[in-house]
Amino acid sequence: MTDDHRSACPINLSLEVFGDKWSLLIIRDMIFGGKRHFRELLRSQEGISSNILADRLKTLLEIGMLTKRDDPSHKQKAIYSLTEMAIALVPIMAHLGAWGRRYLPVSEELSIRAQLMEEGGPVLWERFMDELRAEHLGVSRVSEGPSVRQTLQAAYEEVIARKATEREPANAGS
Repeated sequence: MTDDHRSACPINLSLEVFGDKWSLLIIRDMIFGGKRHFRELLRSQEGISSNILADRLKTLLEIGMLTKRDDPSHKQKAIYSLTEMAIALVPIMAHLGAWGRRYLPVSEELSIRAQLMEEGGPVLWERFMDELRAEHLGVSRVSEGPSVRQTLQAAYEEVIARKATEREPANAGS
């Protein structure tokens, strides 16, 4: 054990890697939102500041959860990619989402993805990780039908649309 870590406990070491909320939210946005550029990540719903985002990206790069390369379409942009180390967090993200849905006051629209991930279980998680490997690591895969991310996004949009139509009659009389 080095002096850089409080202990060699695997839970402690894991928390030292992604124990602050911003690191996990950056990984979440890359996994579920498909965000790959600094500006996209900056638009997180939780409102991360640019200096914190830059710091967390630097840390995630240093520990090997992300890689960074120049964007060939724009000289001043970089593309961030998940590594296998980050992709392996998909089941943990699914469990965190399921736990949050069960015990915390979540909204329907922001928890629908977690519900689908929980219901899909390990088979869906593996499929999603394979899709992420293809997207971020260049590993080829056989694609059939919509991607997991597209399915999750469509479910989210469906809830948003349904809620909007449910509100319309109440607003129509105003």
